[in-house]
Amino acid sequence: MLTIANVSKSYGPRTLFAEVSLSIARNDRLGLVGANGAGKSTLFNLILGKDQADDGLIEWETGANFGFLPQESAPAGDETILQIATSGGKLEPENDDDWDIDYTLEPRAKKILAGLGFREDDHQKVAKTFSGGWVMRAHLARLLVSEPTLLLLDEPTNHLDLEALLWFQDYLTRYPGGLVVISHDRAFLNALCNGMIELRGQRLHEYSGNYDDFLVERVARKDRQQAMFKNQQREIAHLQTFVDRFGAKASMASRAKSKEKQIARLEEVAIDEPEDDLKKIQFRFPQPPRSGLKVMKLEHVQQSYGDHVVYKDLNFECERGQRTVLVGPNGAGKSTLLKILAGVIPINGGVREVGGNVITGYFAQNRVDNLNPKLTVLENVMELRTTENGLTEQQARGMLGTFLFRKDDVHKKVSVLSGGEKSRLALVKLLINPPNFLLMDEPTTHLDIMSIDALIAALKTYEGALFFVSHDVHFIREVAKTVLHVHSGRLTPYSGDYGYYLEKSKAGNERAALTAGFTDARPKQEEVAKDEKPKAPVKPSASDIRKLKSEVTKCEEQVTELEAKQAKITAELADPATYTGGVNLPQLNARLRDTINALQTATTAWELAAQKLSEAEGA
Repeated sequence: MLTIANVSKSYGPRTLFAEVSLSIARNDRLGLVGANGAGKSTLFNLILGKDQADDGLIEWETGANFGFLPQESAPAGDETILQIATSGGKLEPENDDDWDIDYTLEPRAKKILAGLGFREDDHQKVAKTFSGGWVMRAHLARLLVSEPTLLLLDEPTNHLDLEALLWFQDYLTRYPGGLVVISHDRAFLNALCNGMIELRGQRLHEYSGNYDDFLVERVARKDRQQAMFKNQQREIAHLQTFVDRFGAKASMASRAKSKEKQIARLEEVAIDEPEDDLKKIQFRFPQPPRSGLKVMKLEHVQQSYGDHVVYKDLNFECERGQRTVLVGPNGAGKSTLLKILAGVIPINGGVREVGGNVITGYFAQNRVDNLNPKLTVLENVMELRTTENGLTEQQARGMLGTFLFRKDDVHKKVSVLSGGEKSRLALVKLLINPPNFLLMDEPTTHLDIMSIDALIAALKTYEGALFFVSHDVHFIREVAKTVLHVHSGRLTPYSGDYGYYLEKSKAGNERAALTAGFTDARPKQEEVAKDEKPKAPVKPSASDIRKLKSEVTKCEEQVTELEAKQAKITAELADPATYTGGVNLPQLNARLRDTINALQTATTAWELAAQKLSEAEGA
């Protein structure tokens, strides 16, 4: 579908690509990864024709076309949300003889808009009255409705809440065309990709499988290359020793000459020494002063924006050591709750009671809220200097260096920083005066995967209370110990992690409804004040119980089969003959990992089925 052949691209003395080649087929779903500045956006621009290669060829297959979603800055004028979503197709005839009209276009657009979180009454609203994130969703809907043969997506999950992301992810798994995506969301890449492209050292390195497979194979390739490099260097050194020792002796001159030719041949096909891994961010949150047990208490809190009621009678308590993710649809009030807890907005009614010795830190979704755009990077940090912390410029530079702000980088104005740089600087400012009550709104947005991994590692050792909003499933699974579901002005706590929340809530059913395009992501106003009456329980029939028994038996058989499979693979890995018999070890390890994951899923299904049967028999 798309062929990139021997393409080179430089900007002045800096070379991004040197004779790179890549072929993309119609069923390819590729993740594009690499360090910031490696050339991911440049590669997209070359494919899109927005930039020209210095050398090489980029060719499209006849009939192929592309659709592109940029990371930022989707235009919004006087058109409605529905008009944007349908702008990639034809709704009306251009003349009396024009029959090439797609009558399914508008129904498809409405279904996709619903999946992405728009209500039906949003369709005829003018796009420019929505926030930038919602306008990006409308343009994403336009892209999906038009169904190009190749989708090029640059951080497409940045403006999606968790429910819209899950719908979008499911939609893309069934998308009929090809896909190339730049994303910092590891779970998203794992769910979608059948191949990864890494930009490193002016080259494109291709890998099969998803992001986790890529990480394993990259280490294996580096180890193989390191071994081949050492062997070749050892051989060259051995030959050179012979030349140095006997080259001056007439009787050995011919043999020394032969050895020199061997050295020349080896140097012609020299194996490069593997590059060192890029410098990574590594940091820890300095342990903050210990707070009281009760960190924050909200009583009968009311919060509105104009006529829009977000919370009518909110009661909530936070305790020391909690590590909680707030989940729920966009517009449900997650960010508002964080702002109330942080004290950055006044409440309209009720009581906000702060616990003893509580120091609050707020990591805003709009990073500029934490930064002064008129100051430099260094000045933003130094303005936090107090008599108590005694911060020196040398200490500030050291901390900034840990977050990859080095040398003259510290003198850049905040206004010219990238989104990732602003996120890293906001983290530095949190570390200067460490809070014991940390509130983070979409902390992974604009961070690359290595920076996200560093943040996860730091938060795992953080001893204060943490409440955060995120659409990054991998980040949520790694960090959150409890879940708070926010919907229609109500809070529903779950005392386990994200996996527990998915089991105990109706999240699975909600995702199925989202996939069908029938669930509104944002609550309607009347839902806030509506009292739900519990339905009377229905006594299960004998037929229902038989079905449940059959399901339990089926699940038990599946668990038994997977346990046997796991034991067989484990025994194979424990056998020394495995390592000398030409067995594909990465493939065997991947089979073990997949079997363990499948066994965990099957065990959970068995436990749920058994619980349902027990409840039915006791009814």
